[in-house]
Amino acid sequence: MKNQILKKVIFAFALLNQVMATYAQEEIDPGNISGRQNIISTAVPFLDIAPESRGGGMGNTGVAISPDVNSQHWNPAKYAFIDKEMGAAISYTPWLRKLVNDINLYYLSGFKRLDNMQTVSASLRYFSMGEVIFTQESNPEMGYPVKPNEFAIDVAYSRILSEHFSGAVAFRYIRSDLQLGLGGFSGSESYQAGNSFAADLAFYYQNDIELGGRDSKLSAGLNISNIGSKISYDDYHEQFIPTNLRLGAALSSQLDDYNKLTFTLELNKLLVPTPDTTETAESLFLSDDESVISGIFKSFTDAPGGMEEELQEINISVGAEYLYANQFAIRAGYFHEHENKGNRKFFTAGVGIKFNMLNIDASYIIPVVQNNPLANTVRFTLGVDLDQMLNNDNE
Repeated sequence: MKNQILKKVIFAFALLNQVMATYAQEEIDPGNISGRQNIISTAVPFLDIAPESRGGGMGNTGVAISPDVNSQHWNPAKYAFIDKEMGAAISYTPWLRKLVNDINLYYLSGFKRLDNMQTVSASLRYFSMGEVIFTQESNPEMGYPVKPNEFAIDVAYSRILSEHFSGAVAFRYIRSDLQLGLGGFSGSESYQAGNSFAADLAFYYQNDIELGGRDSKLSAGLNISNIGSKISYDDYHEQFIPTNLRLGAALSSQLDDYNKLTFTLELNKLLVPTPDTTETAESLFLSDDESVISGIFKSFTDAPGGMEEELQEINISVGAEYLYANQFAIRAGYFHEHENKGNRKFFTAGVGIKFNMLNIDASYIIPVVQNNPLANTVRFTLGVDLDQMLNNDNE
């Protein structure tokens, strides 16, 4: 009985997390995850939510666009080429506001240049899942409110490796506290917060070119993120974290002294095993036997539908940014996920304004499918140019 309750509650929270991460367009039948839908599920999917407004406004792209203070999430190798000495930003995203009003994502990031070759950076991501009421089968009228939350803190080191090429490594601590032991369940004392350690490996390339007689820049980026240990909440079962491959390219062109235009294309793929559609829904969320490294390599060839399904697991994003006088930006983008893998399809729009030492950015999601849980989702980001702030203080 104890193990059954443990499994049921873990499955319930895994399913809740998956819905929040994949913007599910259709109701998932817990007894029949098969056929045309075969969604890959992991623990702590909040790590893959775009946490800031610039990339969020460009179709959830960021691995190859020009460096900024929020490069930590997309590609920390970009910091090596950033044209500032230090900076910081804070972002706020009210999540799934069409469904609930108390789920929020907070993101704090910053960087400091050590010299012309090296930069260090860090970020803190906090995901509050609001208040959840647990009830017991023996007494369903008595509820136990809990406030599950998850967070990740990471540091990164980036370095210029050649005139046009840089690399970075990031190290991350992840904690997922679903507060399962506070609900008064029989055997709930076995629950604990899940912990994981992970690393990112990232690279960035940029080169100045001339395109149509205009000064332009071609850039590309690669980031393999969240390579790390599985998470367990009960000492019995383990789940993969969302190891992810992000690959992209961008082209920026200076139209004249005041106007600049950027286009970007990005591909994403989860590097975790694809569920076997012959298994029960509950077992799809519990991954005890497969090792992390084996799961990464297996993820390229294990889809039940063969190469056709493997290609369906690649998400495609495109984005554009118009920048005027380095002070005002308009952004747009599109994110596409195959209907068999979650059916996330939405347009994005965003704006950015620079006031002296402050940068204010916002983005908005426009779903393609009606009744999307992400409808009306807005992200806000406030960036601070610490270079300018310190220079003003010294004057």
